[in-house]
Amino acid sequence: MVDVSVPTRWAFRLLAVGYVFFLVAWPVGLLVRRTFDGGLTNLSDTLADDRAVAALQLTAVVALWAVVINLVFGVTISILLVRYQFPGKRLLSALIDLPLSVSPVVVGLALVLVYNGRDGWFGPTLEDNGLQVIFNSPGMIMATCFVALPLVIREVVPVLTEIGDDQEQAARSLGASGRQTFLRITLPSIKWAVVYGVVLALARSIGEFGAVKIVSGNITGRTQTATLAVEAKYQNFQQPEAYSIAFLLALVCIACLVVVAVLRPERDH
Repeated sequence: MVDVSVPTRWAFRLLAVGYVFFLVAWPVGLLVRRTFDGGLTNLSDTLADDRAVAALQLTAVVALWAVVINLVFGVTISILLVRYQFPGKRLLSALIDLPLSVSPVVVGLALVLVYNGRDGWFGPTLEDNGLQVIFNSPGMIMATCFVALPLVIREVVPVLTEIGDDQEQAARSLGASGRQTFLRITLPSIKWAVVYGVVLALARSIGEFGAVKIVSGNITGRTQTATLAVEAKYQNFQQPEAYSIAFLLALVCIACLVVVAVLRPERDH
């Protein structure tokens, strides 16, 4: 371990605190102050606006569906990557990180090119069978799933690697089925990794903007999510409503992180 002098340690601490303060705490604090400039009036007016409420409800629906889908596939892919060997394993692992390196706007445009009802690859066929993807909830859920895909997997994979598979093999040798082994051995071992991955995926899904804007069409009252409503109201000089919606989104994400931090056992920190 490198011996660092006391002044140097304090300098590093001040640098870290200053970085977090100016990048996170100060902007969020200003948002809170602007939201409550007139007391609770801004929030009450926003919650009385049917269009704002519709945007918040749609955000909740899209985010919850995206989290459920990513939870199921995230845990499945994590087990596949850690417990099995197969051709293309490294390629799959690299593709999982693709959403972290590709702009969400590019993702949205790619979905439009594939599922657009007029000239997309699958769009016309799907619409002929009564399913509209683009400018509708399915496209928004797909875009949100894509951008939040790595978060559950990258939380679960290291834990699965660390715990190994000795207990799972012992359970199978004693006659436990695959389902019993997963529910009684694997899942309890990765429980908190799954929970934290779900919280991160939820926060990412709630705050998604670029990809959803491309595939939704941003139709007020129909396909306008809360993040799109923030942009629309701010550009239309309705700043109090924009601050209020942004505050509610931030509040949900912070509340999820706080709850997980409080409930998580000390030994798992």
